[in-house]
Formats: sequence, C-alpha cells, structure tokens
Amino acid sequence: MKTNVGSIDRSLRIAAGLILIGLTLSGMVGLWGWIGVVPLATGLFRMCPAYTLLGINTCKRT
Repeated sequence: MKTNVGSIDRSLRIAAGLILIGLTLSGMVGLWGWIGVVPLATGLFRMCPAYTLLGINTCKRT
C-alpha cells in the first residue's frame, strides 16, 4: 500500500485518536468515542482509504 498521510496529518490523527479513546475509557464520552480507533490506525499505518478515493496525498513530494 502506498502511504498518503504526511507527518503533520499523521501526528494530528494519532493525537485525536488517543484523546477520543482516552475520553471513552475515562467515561467522559459514550461508546461513540471508540471511533478514535480509525484516526489512530490511519495515522499509525500512514494510509487513509478515504484519501485514496478522493485523490488526496498529504505526503511531501520528492
């Protein structure tokens, strides 16, 4: 798979995912907080299927 998530995008996705999961585990938000797994996974794997469909690439061009 080709990476399409750049460094800043990756950092924001990982942070947002961890925050949502943390809020869910602490009981501050409901079960919908587990949606944080999606940005966390796309940040860790540096690949977003939605970006592929939309033709978006936030990686630096070399």
